[in-house]
Amino acid sequence: MTSHETELVVARRQVAAEGVLALTLRHPLGEELPRWRPGAHVDVVLGPGLERQYSLCGDPADRAVWRIAVLREPVGRGGSAYVHEEMKVGDRVRVRGPRNHFRLEAARRYRFVAGGIGITPILPMLAAAEEAGAEWSLLYGGRTRNSMAFTGELERYGDRVTLVPEDESGRPDLAPVADDVPSDTLVYCCGPGPLLDAVGERCPAGRLRVERFSPAEAQPAGQDRGFEVVLARSGRTVAVEPDVSVLDAVRGAGVEVLFSCTEGTCGTCETEVVAGEPEHRDSVLTEEERAAGETMLICVSRCRGRRLVLDL
Repeated sequence: MTSHETELVVARRQVAAEGVLALTLRHPLGEELPRWRPGAHVDVVLGPGLERQYSLCGDPADRAVWRIAVLREPVGRGGSAYVHEEMKVGDRVRVRGPRNHFRLEAARRYRFVAGGIGITPILPMLAAAEEAGAEWSLLYGGRTRNSMAFTGELERYGDRVTLVPEDESGRPDLAPVADDVPSDTLVYCCGPGPLLDAVGERCPAGRLRVERFSPAEAQPAGQDRGFEVVLARSGRTVAVEPDVSVLDAVRGAGVEVLFSCTEGTCGTCETEVVAGEPEHRDSVLTEEERAAGETMLICVSRCRGRRLVLDL
């Protein structure tokens, strides 16, 4: 899958909440940035081996800048610490995308649920739903009120937004948003895994759309077997051993492939399937996309048979 890549300049740093830093990025020559829709994210290359995905949380109509927000994670893998401590206004950074696996689909009504930094992809969705004249509500939870980003921007929506700081009100009551979802309503949820799991247990699968920051579940060890991958563009055949991912196998064969998280959550390595049946293990594709079998995330997904043909 192809992706736009460019070098952008950090135009602004803004504290969005306690532990959350918002960055505004622009083209160094003032050129317009690629179009995007609510739910999109970009890959930010912070350094060798240091690449992270961040949701675009600004105004899609503003082609001059992109805005992302980064949560400081004390026990993270180094990306958030670099952004908070090292990245300054005027610095240049490589950015790939935008890419969108969390698209806002047309509906008469929406119920939005956000936890912590999960508000970022939801924020432009609210504006889009408002512009479309749809009915909507937002349930937004966080550890403390001060840790919840962009609450000031949400004030204009009045009582359609319910803020639930855990230290003041406990955990959010999910019943009003996840139970008895009408057929004309979609539920969009982004946040920590436990929140998504809790909403998923109550909400009809066909009504729910989620975006995860971490894999939904791990595959038990020792369950995999080997298979072959045919590279359609060259006709080469690559063996994928039981303990090796498709991504590592094709890269080991000298094929350049875009990738980032290696956990099946970002969608960067999504690859078209020419023939064969993928065994999907990602947290990105919808059930409909999985059933179609037209693409797969080669960092985690495998083959149900003995052979896959990929557009590589």
